[in-house]
Amino acid sequence: MHPIRTFFSELYAAVFAPSVQKKIENTILLLAGIGFIIHLSLIFLKAQGVLLISSQYPELLNDPISAIYTPFSLILIYEIYLLLFYLPRSFTSCVSKQFEIISLIVIRKIFKDIPQMNLSGAWYYDAHNIELAVDLLGFLILFLLIFLFNISKQRLPNRPVEDPSLLRFISSKKVVSVTLFAVLSIMSISTIGQWALDAINQQKIAQIDSLFFNQFFTLLILADVVILLISFRYTEEYSKLIRNTGFIIATILIRLSFSAEGYLSMVLILTGVSFAYLILQIYNAMEHPKLDSTA
Repeated sequence: MHPIRTFFSELYAAVFAPSVQKKIENTILLLAGIGFIIHLSLIFLKAQGVLLISSQYPELLNDPISAIYTPFSLILIYEIYLLLFYLPRSFTSCVSKQFEIISLIVIRKIFKDIPQMNLSGAWYYDAHNIELAVDLLGFLILFLLIFLFNISKQRLPNRPVEDPSLLRFISSKKVVSVTLFAVLSIMSISTIGQWALDAINQQKIAQIDSLFFNQFFTLLILADVVILLISFRYTEEYSKLIRNTGFIIATILIRLSFSAEGYLSMVLILTGVSFAYLILQIYNAMEHPKLDSTA
């Protein structure tokens, strides 16, 4: 194996070792609990008038239900860490983890929006209530699509890990995974620091639901393209190349959802996941005769 790939493979093994994963999981759970308590305390102190908080996001400090937003944000960090762990394993598994992350982002937004419901007068005409209803229905459809996608994923053939070309491809993806981990770590610290600075200075800051994840999915698209280009060295199968290209298109649509407003955001998410599911279904239909012939 090439010395550079060997170095990154060892680094990958250290960063994503089972013991490290367990420590990060326990740390995230602890921070999620602490963050939830702190968020609840801020809401309580603001309600009692003890603490005057001028926030860019008042919807996060007006109701105890909004405090769920904080632990979900921390859990999303761990899910991104797992996505980078799955990246060298399988393109399809990585895409599945992306869909799980976007579903958590959607439900986190729902928890933020529920306390803002207008329950007086013609509540069924209220724009916020209608958008919330669309998000709830969209989340159910998204959950179903992820379930169907994972079922289709199980039909994929398993290549022996001893295959030299596959081992080289996996080691190349580990280089991408470790590099992406380093870039995202720096980017997350920078984003949080800039957000805190802007909040303290009362400057106009980005929509909190897309904070960091906008940039994350942009980097993920670039990483997927790099992996796709690398795959050209190890496979010439038309169906596999089209499948992976389709997955990149799905990621792009999800990325665009962060820039969209209102119903269009959910439409883009569902379109992206549906597109990936249909691509995988077509791929399985094309590959199924091969499975039968080797049975």
